[in-house]
Amino acid sequence: QVQLVESGGGLVQAGGSLRLSCTASGRTFSNLVGWFRQAPGEEREVVGAISWSTGRTYDSDSVKGRFTISRDNAKNTVYLQMNSLKPEDTAVYYCAAGARYSYSQQRAYTYWGQGTQVTVSS
Repeated sequence: QVQLVESGGGLVQAGGSLRLSCTASGRTFSNLVGWFRQAPGEEREVVGAISWSTGRTYDSDSVKGRFTISRDNAKNTVYLQMNSLKPEDTAVYYCAAGARYSYSQQRAYTYWGQGTQVTVSS
């Protein structure tokens, strides 16, 4: 069983930055590790993902150029660096692991973290 723990959320002003972390316990990451977010009243959407083995990243159009996903193999941790934050980035951010065939489909992922709140004030 894999447990995912996100951290790093908080309140930030528009234009600011935050870095979220997702650490796995119980087993080493494998395959794809994704980040999703869900704003109030909205459906959960993909932010991006990283291949644990190759380091290749996948980004959604809404965050391309502002958000960066990276990994630290030694720490079994995936990061989401968020720059130039906008109020519309306000959401609960989730990491997910275990996808093999699709980085953007939620049902492709086996394990989910509990989420961390990111609030961007204008």
